[in-house]
Amino acid sequence: MLFRGSLVVALVALAASSAVAAPLLNVAATADAADATVRNLIVERDYTGGEVQFNITYQSNRAAHLPKTLIMATGGTIAGSGSSNTDSTGYTAGVVGIAALVQAVPEVLAVSNIDGMQVINTGSESLSDAFALHISKLANKALCARDAPYDAVVITHGTDTLEETAYFIDATLQCDKPVVVVGAMRPSTAVSADGPNNLIQAVTTAVTPSSVGRGTLVVMNDRIVEAIYVEKTHANSVDTFKADEQGSVGMLLSDKAFYYHAAAKPTFKKVYDVSKVAALPRVDLFMGYQGADLDLFNASIAKGSKGIVIAGESFVANVTFLLCTGSGSISDIGIANVNAIVDKVPVVRSTKINNGFVVPGAYYPTVISSGVLNPVKTRRLLQILLALGKNSSEIRTEFEEPLKSYINFNVTSAY
Repeated sequence: MLFRGSLVVALVALAASSAVAAPLLNVAATADAADATVRNLIVERDYTGGEVQFNITYQSNRAAHLPKTLIMATGGTIAGSGSSNTDSTGYTAGVVGIAALVQAVPEVLAVSNIDGMQVINTGSESLSDAFALHISKLANKALCARDAPYDAVVITHGTDTLEETAYFIDATLQCDKPVVVVGAMRPSTAVSADGPNNLIQAVTTAVTPSSVGRGTLVVMNDRIVEAIYVEKTHANSVDTFKADEQGSVGMLLSDKAFYYHAAAKPTFKKVYDVSKVAALPRVDLFMGYQGADLDLFNASIAKGSKGIVIAGESFVANVTFLLCTGSGSISDIGIANVNAIVDKVPVVRSTKINNGFVVPGAYYPTVISSGVLNPVKTRRLLQILLALGKNSSEIRTEFEEPLKSYINFNVTSAY
């Protein structure tokens, strides 16, 4: 589908106006027409600490033959606004509201009935651990609760931390209904903004029957990618969210979601119930670099960190904590330093390299290996496991199986 320049103009006008054009309805003004199941969803604790209702702010006119999708808007570039239509870098993220986003692509109303919820409107770099837990619980209530009113959830999100939120929901969603996370690399006011097309493709994918059972998906620039593997690979290009080795599971063709194979559970995917978790524990992530100081890690523990994830490049032996390079290798002196803290907090080694594995091995018996997960997803999984009360041995099992069964442990290195 081609989105004409007039839609960008319309979006800018809507962003500046508080009016909501038909066919969107203000639910607050038409509460009697709203579904009772929507109005009565369970109260959740807001990420700001206050009690709020599961608040549906906008609702499309209902078509009985269409599925029902909840769009949870959180801000980001897809909701960004620039000073001119050629400005794609100096814009402000999280300006345009959910009503304007949907109104920019009225074609989406032929695909699904839409309810909109403005969870927050900000750049994703400002989102917190509490937000991740909150939006996961909202998605579970919308899709997985008894008499859940929706067939699918779409989350509009900033791209900086999109893969973190997508993975967290993927690891905590308690049913097979689709969740699609979508963003944009250009603000809504830009010439050839990618957000409108991404949004309609996200909704289309979410309500496609063959999307059921695939977990949380990321849809951008015609690609459909599983949350467990997706990574942002380019800081500026619209073709940025990919899974290089594992590949996309599908793509959009003429506004139809096409999958390359039937739904299957990724080998390394596990799902956890965080419905009773009140808060995620602090887990700090450190990037390896030459000259890093051990004091940083001790300070992290002193400030209350319950776990540490180490990723990246080398920590040189004479001044550093450890060597954690390519596939997560650790120097001899690094092992000694790790051994000094593993009785306090679990330490998981990962790597910033986009492809490959950090494999378990007898050479690093005290350090947990992240397997297929990149550093930010490793941190999220470690938070989940700690929140569920897992000990270090149990955490190791969760991270290292089933990859462990493929590795020959009669070796003296991680390679």
